[in-house]
Amino acid sequence: EQGRALRDGAPTWIAASTHEGEEDIVLAVHQTILKNVPQARLILVPRHPQRFDAVAKRIERSGLRFARRSTGLPAPAQVWLGDSMGEMFVYFAASDVAFVGGSLAPIGGHNVLEPASLGVPVLFGPHMHNFVAARELLLECNAATEVSDAKSLATAVTALLTNPNHAQTMGDAGRAAVAANRGALDRLWAILQR
Repeated sequence: EQGRALRDGAPTWIAASTHEGEEDIVLAVHQTILKNVPQARLILVPRHPQRFDAVAKRIERSGLRFARRSTGLPAPAQVWLGDSMGEMFVYFAASDVAFVGGSLAPIGGHNVLEPASLGVPVLFGPHMHNFVAARELLLECNAATEVSDAKSLATAVTALLTNPNHAQTMGDAGRAAVAANRGALDRLWAILQR
């Protein structure tokens, strides 16, 4: 509901749970995307709250117009900095495509099932060793695409933002896969929590 309220028709992608080194890649990717999709918006959500201010400075240096969630979000911004706590599902729901961080940097990835459960097509990098089962599930049902670098990320996001039917098909596949595997995923999640 809140995610839908944030939507204003701009083609929107999220870079969720990003780590040091990934934000610079994501900002460069967004500048590439804007050449093909001038009205595109990026929601950038760093993994660690203590990095919010440093990431805000990076966005500022990139020259992209941005707004911080913590101070309200004026619509014309090219980048929204998700510097609030407990709103990841809201951000996913406001997005057309989700890149999940910790996967371009050798961190091991983060939970790709969250965006998939909302019907959002998922992108991630090659470092997904902490979420192997989830990665395989989404790749098998064509709900996700693995990217290797800035160029392939820009290509994948642009393709999904400019082809809503394909994005919808991927998103529906992800939602169905999460629903069909709910019991197994709950058990897996319990194991991961421990």
